[in-house]
Amino acid sequence: MDETALHPEPPTAKANLARLFYWLRDLLLAVIIAVVVILFLYRPVKVEGTSMMPALRDQERIFINQFVYMFGLKDVQRYDMVVFWYPGDPTKSYIKRVIGLPGDIVEVQQGVVLVNGKVLPEEYVPDEYRDRNSTPPQRIAPGQYFVMGDHRSSSNDSRAWGSVPRRYIYGKAVFVYWPLDKLGVLR
Repeated sequence: MDETALHPEPPTAKANLARLFYWLRDLLLAVIIAVVVILFLYRPVKVEGTSMMPALRDQERIFINQFVYMFGLKDVQRYDMVVFWYPGDPTKSYIKRVIGLPGDIVEVQQGVVLVNGKVLPEEYVPDEYRDRNSTPPQRIAPGQYFVMGDHRSSSNDSRAWGSVPRRYIYGKAVFVYWPLDKLGVLR
């Protein structure tokens, strides 16, 4: 039997340096992939406020998909929960649900939303979160979106400050990752 097989020699400094190099290379590659994913695909965001309850609660952590609306790959759809720069102060971000699309006529009658003269089904808004306010009919301009919070009596939204330009919408809420009991895909 070969004596070196029973008692292998300790790794040389050159072998240790090679291992360190490969470990650093893999770590750098993982960091680059993480940066690309965070910058271009998914971004973690903290929900601040109660305007999207019960779907999203204050201090929850979510991932938003930044790529889905980039380059016009997908159109913003009614009911999407979007993250956008607040038109009144573009240094602030808001998250709301899309209610009206360009060309739609949106009206609220005592808390009931009508789009193009028809009641909008909104199972995601519990009765206790509705307000009984009204807004006159308004046609949504091209390139604009009418957004509202799900907690209507606690939401500062398009009813107060108007529609959101498409260029201000930069992501779609897709996944809750904190707290763990809410972990899952958003609908």
